[in-house]
Amino acid sequence: MFCVKEPREALEKVFRGERLGREEGVSLYRADLASLGMAASAMRRKMHPLNQVTFVMDRNIYCTNVCVAQCSFCAFSRDVLSEEAYVLTHEEILEKVRVAADAGGTQVLIQGGLNPELGLGYYVELVRKIKKMFPGIHVHSFSPPEIDMLAKREKMTYSEILSDLKNAGLNSLPGGGAEILVDRVRSRISPKKLSADAWIEVMRCAHGVGLKSTATMVFGHVETPEERISHLLRIRDLQDETGGFRAFICWTLSPRKTPGLHDLPMAGGWDYLRTVAIARLMLDNVLHIQSGWVTEGHRLAETALEFGANDMGGVLMEELVIQPTGIGFQTAAEDMVRLIRRSGYQPVQRDTNYAVVKEFDR
Repeated sequence: MFCVKEPREALEKVFRGERLGREEGVSLYRADLASLGMAASAMRRKMHPLNQVTFVMDRNIYCTNVCVAQCSFCAFSRDVLSEEAYVLTHEEILEKVRVAADAGGTQVLIQGGLNPELGLGYYVELVRKIKKMFPGIHVHSFSPPEIDMLAKREKMTYSEILSDLKNAGLNSLPGGGAEILVDRVRSRISPKKLSADAWIEVMRCAHGVGLKSTATMVFGHVETPEERISHLLRIRDLQDETGGFRAFICWTLSPRKTPGLHDLPMAGGWDYLRTVAIARLMLDNVLHIQSGWVTEGHRLAETALEFGANDMGGVLMEELVIQPTGIGFQTAAEDMVRLIRRSGYQPVQRDTNYAVVKEFDR
């Protein structure tokens, strides 16, 4: 049972520099949006006193679209017998990495469907080849569902799988597959994926072997505000334990363009801004909050910078998971710089570790 709290109490607690609890977090979904934005912006300025917004040049590479998870919200995956099913060869992936490196990219995010035909050797050898040919590229790849699948396939522990990948050259993990870290929700939208506990355990093991990661949340479907707060608290608790999360990214689902969820109402822009702000206030130990321009569009992502976000994520050279739902947006580096400037911030290109690659004029 939740004890009803007034939003004002939670906001006052924020301005006193105190950590918010579960009840305060839930109450913020009833807070005045302007007041909520002011509180999140104040915390953002405290954590990032320089008037800068960062972005990274990267490329998403989807090694296979074959997936046994069959999540209700996915328009990307295909059955192994589908005429549209594919598995990229190492050579095809290396060519994509080369294009990214030649264009000034510093990061590649390689992931794909849960394809049981691909063993650990496919991934280990791929990472080894990338690091040999492109030593300056940061390999930010393989989300928890893929690690879970490999562990089951190879009959190895998460730590063993992650250690083998790290030894081959893997640098960090993306936070995909989190959706909402509540099993009631997962049983409805992604019942064949790993459990909430398993997602947390993969990340705990990744941090334990020295791999940093991001954390994500996909909202606006069957979850409640209380379950969103439970999700944020699970991330915060693990961050207290390991310190391994670099950033948090959330985005909305589009049920009207998503298989299996057509009957659900869409989460609007106000809900997105509110959730970004609440994430900034709840995740007091996660330094960076990314604004989701890929799913939300440039204008809403720009507005999110006034609701606690300090980073625009990646300038993607390839995006195939969001795009099939019909809600993907595209941009180029010069567009990103212009957007950040228009928002009143100094654009800064970063690497995956948030080290400065290039500062642009304000």
